[in-house]
Amino acid sequence: MAELTSKQRAQLRGLANGIDTILIVGKDGIGDNLVKQANDALEARELIKGRVLENSMLSPREAAEQLAPLTRSEVVQVIGTKFVLYRPSHNKEKKDRIVLVTDKKQR
Repeated sequence: MAELTSKQRAQLRGLANGIDTILIVGKDGIGDNLVKQANDALEARELIKGRVLENSMLSPREAAEQLAPLTRSEVVQVIGTKFVLYRPSHNKEKKDRIVLVTDKKQR
């Protein structure tokens, strides 16, 4: 997947404002179960918000950066204890997919 542009990242951050946190990283860190849960959620929604609990050994940045390659997703943002991941879905119908803005100034 191509690297997100700053405009696309801003668009996804805006969309992420309205979604609930569905992924929680606790003291066990990132295990197979959490990766499967994240994969399922990304396939269904494309954009997911996660949270790192106080008792976790990982910082929110570390958790997001470890989870991204495991789920083939991109880190959109990390703020406080929360992080947002994005991966385009291949199973969703076209009308339900998130359409990213494209940069008009390509030469």
